[in-house]
Amino acid sequence: MPKQAFVALVTCFHEDETINYDATRAQVRRQVAAGNNIMCAGTNGDFSALTFEEKVKLTETVVDEVAGRVKVIVNAGMPATFETLKLVREFDRIGVDAIAVITPFFIACTQDGLIRHFSTVADAVKTPIYLYDIPARTQNHIEPETAKILAGHGNIAGIKDSGGAQKTLEAYLAVAKEVPGFEVYSGPDHLVLWALQNGAAGCISGLGNAMPDVLAGILKGFNSGDLVDAERQQDIYTAFRTDLYALGFAPAMVKRALYLQDASVGASRQPALLPNDEQDAQIKVILHRYGLL
Repeated sequence: MPKQAFVALVTCFHEDETINYDATRAQVRRQVAAGNNIMCAGTNGDFSALTFEEKVKLTETVVDEVAGRVKVIVNAGMPATFETLKLVREFDRIGVDAIAVITPFFIACTQDGLIRHFSTVADAVKTPIYLYDIPARTQNHIEPETAKILAGHGNIAGIKDSGGAQKTLEAYLAVAKEVPGFEVYSGPDHLVLWALQNGAAGCISGLGNAMPDVLAGILKGFNSGDLVDAERQQDIYTAFRTDLYALGFAPAMVKRALYLQDASVGASRQPALLPNDEQDAQIKVILHRYGLL
């Protein structure tokens, strides 16, 4: 099977912080044109700042705009299993290709608690469930042995690893080799090609919002067997990541880099970082360096 790239799509906002659905549709079209699949309501989509009703409408909008041309994954994770269940049932009704479930945040979980949480959610719907590990943001980590146990559930199809550590990614990839049908999607932008070469099913990248064609190029090169070009594109992607993320919190930098290319995406909801003229000037220098402005 060809490897696949998903972009963790930004959610666009008006100046009054209401969702700009038309601008979000435009970002969907941009990613589809590049050849990337979509993940909505993820970390780069300001999911923690969205209401239940907004997440449902946002997902309906994205699915409608995609119109079957690419795949759509949506993040449903919330601190409590109860509200996560409400979301996954709505997303199941809408008809996404898969549902990612970020580990609970604020609530400290044992590994047994995580097993119960994910199993209960996966039992509730027919849509395939993907575990979503990002311990730096949630303070809860899915241990590889826990992932292996959950991989045995008939409706848990894989995991998105956004931990950033190659060692953890290697451990999840080992689980995938042991459990047929369990897929690993890499989150770290600098490990896209490495992950593909080591058995990942693909990647889910936030940086692709600002650089969609290069992300698509890594996948195209790998899938066609042109590793020289895949490595060239990965080098560009890694360098852009290094330059941009040195300026601040990664999702905020991605959103701002995209805003400076297309102001219709808006800023993030407060209390996110406010625009900073000095920082914007630095981002513009980086965007010019990579031919994005």
